[in-house]
Amino acid sequence: MADGVIRYGQREDLELLGRYDTHISEEELRNAVVQKRVLVMYVGQRFVGWLRYHLFWDQIPFLSMVYFLEGERRKGYGRRLVEFWEGEMRGRKHDMVLTSTLSSEEAQHFYRNMGYVDCGSLLLPGEPLEIILQKELGGK
Repeated sequence: MADGVIRYGQREDLELLGRYDTHISEEELRNAVVQKRVLVMYVGQRFVGWLRYHLFWDQIPFLSMVYFLEGERRKGYGRRLVEFWEGEMRGRKHDMVLTSTLSSEEAQHFYRNMGYVDCGSLLLPGEPLEIILQKELGGK
């Protein structure tokens, strides 16, 4: 079982997160932290990864990013972090969550293994197919 502490990101985490999460601007990352849409995971004093989400259509939690540092993968941390996030979303009375992954990425298997099912796709010019996945949380 993966050990570790999961907590919401704080302003003090911004510099560290900014080094790794280069997919969004500093301003958007800061907004995500302030809105409590970033979870960080530590094992002991060691930062191992994070999860970031937003609200699709301003109401459905959409997992935008889950990432673990090199050397911290395949240790069960991803499952634990995603399950923690799902619990938080269930606690906020959401009955469904979404995420997506490229068809060329292995992450699709991780999500399907966690009970996510394909519910759509997006095809942009010159890009692999983006698979949209959903998971019913039940708990409204």
